[in-house]
Amino acid sequence: MKYEIRYKPAFATVFLTLNPGDRITTEAGAMASMSAQLSLKTEFSGGLIPGLLKAFLGGESLFVNTFSNNTQQPLQLVLTQSTVGDVGMIELKGNAICLQPGAYIAHTPGIQMGVEWAGFSSWFSGEGLFKLKLSGNGLVFLGGYGGLTQRQVNDEYVVDTGHLVAYEPGLKMNIRMAGGLVGSVTSGEGLVNRLTGKGTIYLQSRSVDGLVRFLRSKV
Repeated sequence: MKYEIRYKPAFATVFLTLNPGDRITTEAGAMASMSAQLSLKTEFSGGLIPGLLKAFLGGESLFVNTFSNNTQQPLQLVLTQSTVGDVGMIELKGNAICLQPGAYIAHTPGIQMGVEWAGFSSWFSGEGLFKLKLSGNGLVFLGGYGGLTQRQVNDEYVVDTGHLVAYEPGLKMNIRMAGGLVGSVTSGEGLVNRLTGKGTIYLQSRSVDGLVRFLRSKV
């Protein structure tokens, strides 16, 4: 399988070439276009129970689609995301990554989908009780609103809850106010995520919640 991410960073789109025998699993609705000869199978995201947990408690889709090339020629598949922004690729080599709601786009064979308990503080901040967890060996495609940035956390790092896209499960998340009660409200920062430990995080440069607040003020 070959891939190319075009139109970065504002309108990033994944162009895939599936060779004979290749397959890839995608978020429901991620397909923008494809060769007519590709086979499509829809199933529960990670299984029935994990799919229900992600859909009703984690803000993810209940289903995923698997595209397979059962022909003897290369076929094309184009994937996109619902928000305006960048798309990145993470290669897992026996490790895992947790994705925030809406960040997942697709993964290749060798990757297992599951759920990770995020805690009640995550739910209180609007991020859901469970996170999508992908582990194994393969490629994971993820998207963000705006540009994507990768950062290494070695001790402690503070992120606005609306800007965190993905993180390694070894990091501990603590949702709390940016300052005191008055300071958090008057500064406009509200809740922040204080990450502790060592691991990699992925941030998006824009916040969907921030866009909603801006549009609401104009209506």
